[in-house]
Amino acid sequence: MTILSVYNNNPLIDGRQSDRAMLVRRGTQILLHEMRHAVLPELSLASGRRADLITISAKGEIWIIEIKTSIEDFRVDRKWPDYRQHCDRLFFATHKDVPLDIFPQECGLFLSDGYCAHLIREAPEHRMASATRKSVMLDFSRAAAQRLLVAEWASGKPLDVDDS
Repeated sequence: MTILSVYNNNPLIDGRQSDRAMLVRRGTQILLHEMRHAVLPELSLASGRRADLITISAKGEIWIIEIKTSIEDFRVDRKWPDYRQHCDRLFFATHKDVPLDIFPQECGLFLSDGYCAHLIREAPEHRMASATRKSVMLDFSRAAAQRLLVAEWASGKPLDVDDS
């Protein structure tokens, strides 16, 4: 299923995300940007899963952040361990109304208010195989370039992108 639509005003929202999830995502993205990560939401992975957020740090680490907006959202989702094979560190991101102790200790944790986020717990590193890293990097790069092109087409004018 295509996540990106050239007819939608915002290609990063496909209707599956709740307003609360979008706020958690926004605050987490702001913090990650401040941490000098390249951030891409809603990336389909080779396993068929879709990462809520995937980032590449200035050092080249690949992080996946799974957004959870309620206890029930966390309880019914048993696919999150599958994300480990596609990243060097795995995190959850949530908001103040979700008890933080439900999230596994072997994952990092962000707490977001929609305007920024706090890194509550670092995630342990589990380095990917080099072939997997190459595949994820290529998928990330191609998706980012395609989304930039679609955003440029939608705006009708060239986009200036600061790559610093």
